[in-house]
Amino acid sequence: MNSHFRKQFLEYCLAQKPDNGGFTLIELLIVIIIVGILSAIALPSFIQQSSKAKQVEAKLFVGSMNRAQQVYYLENTTFTNAVDNLGIGIKSQTDNYEYNISMSSSTIATNNGISKKGSLKSYVGVTFLKTLISDNTDYVAISILCESPAIGEGTQQTMALNQCPSNWIPLQK
Repeated sequence: MNSHFRKQFLEYCLAQKPDNGGFTLIELLIVIIIVGILSAIALPSFIQQSSKAKQVEAKLFVGSMNRAQQVYYLENTTFTNAVDNLGIGIKSQTDNYEYNISMSSSTIATNNGISKKGSLKSYVGVTFLKTLISDNTDYVAISILCESPAIGEGTQQTMALNQCPSNWIPLQK
């Protein structure tokens, strides 16, 4: 008798459930609209993160060039104007940036990370000599890292002063 009640209960449950054949056109349209709105919100954020990741390359490379210039000066009492002479394994060109060194004098080296794409910022490192306070014959090599104020293909900078180019943002001292 117990199995008879189970059978009747199952038949009752199956009879109560309407036959769902799938999604209606309205439901499908609502889902597509929601996915479209979420994509429109999230896509610009993902694109911006991609540019930031590419810019990290230039920050690291120009910062490394700054430190290598300081070491090069300690070993040779002069700065170098060739990336290969720094001995840090940085290529002068990558997919996103071109790296070079320009010198306005024997006491200032400008390390350039020039963007090759319009969606990236350029970076400049300035390595210069500064006299110690106690003695005017001893020098120390100081460097700063600067970021261009706007995105876009960059141009080579040659600094004559111990500071960032005009309107550029200093990132470290």
